[in-house]
Amino acid sequence: MIIKTRIFELIDGKYENLSELAQAMGISVSQIYRVKEGKRSINQKFIIGAIKAFPQYKLDDLFYFVPQAPTAATTPFSPGQRLPGKLASIHNPWIFEENGRFRPEMSRVLAPFWV
Repeated sequence: MIIKTRIFELIDGKYENLSELAQAMGISVSQIYRVKEGKRSINQKFIIGAIKAFPQYKLDDLFYFVPQAPTAATTPFSPGQRLPGKLASIHNPWIFEENGRFRPEMSRVLAPFWV
């Protein structure tokens, strides 16, 4: 799950611009801008700042969750698929079968490391 915010919908009338909002939240304008553009995820400091800047709203009014789309980290390779580049040249019998194919049981173990 990914946390999203509604503060940009609630900003009308309360704060003139992102600079005022940043000051009220106690964080940088660039962090607010990056969250707004979806280039940065929401962290604890952002949540605390939003609660300070919008004290009249409940946490559920300020934030909500959305399902996370599958990524390369959650779906790295299919069992039996040959790996690209340098990974294919690694000859670790715990990770690869004799024919150089990815061992199916290693998918769950290595998934967090695929980028």
